[in-house]
Amino acid sequence: MYADYHVHCEYSDDSQTPIADQVNRAIELGLSELCFTDHVDYGIKKDWSEGNIQYRSSDGINYDASQQEPLANVDYPKYFAALHDAKEQFRNQINIKQGLEFGIQTHTIKQYKTLYKTWQEELDFVLLSMHQVNDKEFWTQEFQAGKTQQEYNLEYYKEILEVMKRFQNYSVLAHLDLIVRYDKHGRFPFEETEDIIAEILKLAIHVGKGIEINTSSWHYGLTDTQPSREILRLYKDLGGTILTTGSDAHKPEYLADHFTEAHQILRSIGFREFCTFDHMEPIFHPLEG
Repeated sequence: MYADYHVHCEYSDDSQTPIADQVNRAIELGLSELCFTDHVDYGIKKDWSEGNIQYRSSDGINYDASQQEPLANVDYPKYFAALHDAKEQFRNQINIKQGLEFGIQTHTIKQYKTLYKTWQEELDFVLLSMHQVNDKEFWTQEFQAGKTQQEYNLEYYKEILEVMKRFQNYSVLAHLDLIVRYDKHGRFPFEETEDIIAEILKLAIHVGKGIEINTSSWHYGLTDTQPSREILRLYKDLGGTILTTGSDAHKPEYLADHFTEAHQILRSIGFREFCTFDHMEPIFHPLEG
């Protein structure tokens, strides 16, 4: 069994892929489940209900043009209605789950608590991500600017830990070492961040949360999995059991990318099960291979 639990569609600001295109590709691949997890990034993006939405191009330049990417979160009523329709349309072919990717920062926690309370009846699954700190983006190097590699790595993990202490309405930690994707200096030595990563993983385990293996690491040309094998081993050694597999696909061609290898890597570390979710509760399944 394979299930992709990190998938984006046209309701994410950075994807134009129709839901049906992702679902049809998942069916072609023989997936059992597909969970949509479109982006919410309070701090740098507005909800559609707020109005006055700005737009940007893929290179980060702002434009006031509807052809560009909107700096907006998911349009929640339209998103969940569309997922309901897809679940009905494809009900005999694949199990579709409803999720969101919360790009939380400490100063936006209150907004996510309100969001979760409003839509919790619709949610099967929530990814806890961090794409910015103090509204400074990683991919533009704004967050890293003026800091040493040690400083921005430690600040990144400290922000995640602080969010986790104050917010628990999530299922798993997404691409836990995301910062490496945008680190121009390469991978920061694991031993330099091992202690704080262990704190993060211990807290996740304590409150019944998990982590994902995000297979976009192959697409981005990273030298290791995401999170790294070292983090996955640490999670296993600490007693962690809740794992999901996610491609982070914004286009159908990346759906379930390298899932066979991901399952093999997890088994080589000692894991024997992965999870799907239903109404925020994990369901365990044997890993393939």
